[in-house]
Amino acid sequence: MKASTPLLRLTVLATALAIAPSAFAQAWPTRPVRLVAAFPPGTPGDVIARLIQPALQAAWNQPVIIENKTGAGGNLAAGEVAQAKDGHTLLVGPDTILTINPHLYKKLGFDPRASLKPVTYFASFNQLLVCNPAAEVPTLAKFIQLPSTRLYASGGAGTPSHMAMEMLLATTGTKLTHVPYKGPGPAAQDVMGGHVDCGFIVSSVVLPHVQSGRLRAIAVSGKERSGLLPGVPTVAESGHPGFDATFFETLAAPSSLPAATVEKIQGDVRAALQAPAVKARLAEMDLRVEGYSTQEAQRRSQEDFAKWGTVAQRTQLQLD
Repeated sequence: MKASTPLLRLTVLATALAIAPSAFAQAWPTRPVRLVAAFPPGTPGDVIARLIQPALQAAWNQPVIIENKTGAGGNLAAGEVAQAKDGHTLLVGPDTILTINPHLYKKLGFDPRASLKPVTYFASFNQLLVCNPAAEVPTLAKFIQLPSTRLYASGGAGTPSHMAMEMLLATTGTKLTHVPYKGPGPAAQDVMGGHVDCGFIVSSVVLPHVQSGRLRAIAVSGKERSGLLPGVPTVAESGHPGFDATFFETLAAPSSLPAATVEKIQGDVRAALQAPAVKARLAEMDLRVEGYSTQEAQRRSQEDFAKWGTVAQRTQLQLD
């Protein structure tokens, strides 16, 4: 019996080590959870976080606190979460923080891709190519024939609207002059006012203006049509197969967070996103619920990082 004691101890130790990550995940969270939103209240990521907040609080039996920390294209919020050591601070924001920003900001003081990891993708969204009706651009074929002196609007340098347009220009060989604005709202206003001809602008902002006739919708940036504008084709359907400028609202965590905890968070978030009221509200904003697994989110992040790197290199854009 004595001879078997060391073996027994080793077996118990090995079992304890094997279940430790799972046990830690089951215990998590042990304190309030902070969701740091990288953009202002009312933006898609912030809305999603607030919609699923009650369900997460019930699942975790802890308060879920949403804090908006805006600036530098989401980098301020990303930096705060990357440096968090409490295991209870997560990042809410567009996937561009990990797929585009590292190409455009070289002086961040931290490496977003090394210090943060995707947990899940909440939902996907598109940019809608819209033009002022007076510009007489009824189709994408007409758009790519515009002379280089014509102007296009974006929600700002390095934003999804800017990068989607640059990808389109590279795909079609079109040359236009970029006019960046401080957000998609002002960009849409100037397209409606005729100061700028066209622009790729997030669909949730321009949909009411398309429906009222103040803007003409030409094409959808992603690989699927908008459920709210089913008659508007995608760029790929308009003669450019393979074009895909889909964007996502995401949840990310510090890289140090244990994998088992990340999986627990992903599962609870995915369940919260399936609530009919949540899905209906997001559909009203032209957001498609995704709920990616952690593995799917990380794979897509890698693919899009490479894709947008090519676009960033073409624009030779640096923002710091």
